[in-house]
Amino acid sequence: MKLQHLSQTDLAILKATENIVDGIAAMYGEYTEVLLHSLGVDNPAIVKIANGHVTDRSIGAPITNLAMAKLNQAQDISDSYISKTATGKTLRSITTIIRNGDGNAIGLLCINSDLDAPLQAVMQTMLHGTEALTPASSSPEIFARNIDESLQTTIDTIGHDVRNDQGIAPSKKNREIVIRLHELGCFELKDSTQIAAKRLDISVHTIYRYQRAIRDNL
Repeated sequence: MKLQHLSQTDLAILKATENIVDGIAAMYGEYTEVLLHSLGVDNPAIVKIANGHVTDRSIGAPITNLAMAKLNQAQDISDSYISKTATGKTLRSITTIIRNGDGNAIGLLCINSDLDAPLQAVMQTMLHGTEALTPASSSPEIFARNIDESLQTTIDTIGHDVRNDQGIAPSKKNREIVIRLHELGCFELKDSTQIAAKRLDISVHTIYRYQRAIRDNL
């Protein structure tokens, strides 16, 4: 696969991908290097890297022979593979091809995990920043299987918070729940009003009335 001239749109796609590099690195910690290669003929090099100490590389370093080989296999997401750094570290790596809207390869997203790092150190770096979180202080994420389930769990979560808020009068609690659902954009979903009415054990007309009051106050 040949390198090519990248358009401004291609460069914008690569720029937008830089956040993904930082996100993956933040998730897996300092023993996982994440980097973005440009495949532009004018700059076939690393344009973004996080935890570059894993391979002692930085922005501007060239594409590796193995990464080029994965590119030539035309497999958008490679199988994981084992490689060695110049200093002898053993890495588990994976390479993903970044394509533009025309299907042309414009970049590579590469992840390299240091297999020689002590397991305890890896776990500590992955858990860094979570020490202060407890079930009472963290917000549980609901992994819904469909839109209806997501809406129902959102209603239940907000309902639980509102009903346990002593600062909200009992007669105002359903209205406050509807306000919060409205602020989240939940009522833009299909059949959301009917689902909310059933979940809150109130009428659809009551929800419409609350929504009209919200719009009138905007």
